[in-house]
Amino acid sequence: MGSDSENEKSVKERKKLMAVAPIAKPLAGRKLCKRTLKLVRRASEAKCLKRGVKEVVKSVRRGHKGLCIIAGNISPIDVITHVPILLEEADIPYIYVPSNEDLAVAGVTKRPTCCVLVTSKPTKGDVPQEVQEKLQSDYNQVIAEAKELTASLF
Repeated sequence: MGSDSENEKSVKERKKLMAVAPIAKPLAGRKLCKRTLKLVRRASEAKCLKRGVKEVVKSVRRGHKGLCIIAGNISPIDVITHVPILLEEADIPYIYVPSNEDLAVAGVTKRPTCCVLVTSKPTKGDVPQEVQEKLQSDYNQVIAEAKELTASLF
């Protein structure tokens, strides 16, 4: 019985990977994807998250730094093709995850999200020190792995 649910999960995962756009590189592996989505959830709870293409582009142009997570299964892909170029010019690391639905769930929104920008500090107010430390350690870990993955590609 346990193998049926595992089989269904692997079929769903394969479908997600088949829907990924060809420009989605560097694409996070299973483990990094899980860590990244966990970071997005923590950032959302700490109010350190910008959701959507418009908000992310506006933040990048204003000079905010962070980690950008982009969904790889966006259709039409033209919606996000300019985002990686902006991020590279601003020297902001980015990584793709396979599903925009998973990204939305992690970001605590009901609608699928194309991309999010995780900043290390909240835009308004303060976060308790303990939450800030957890967020910062996750943030640093995901950034290091994303940069390592990017370096292995180029």
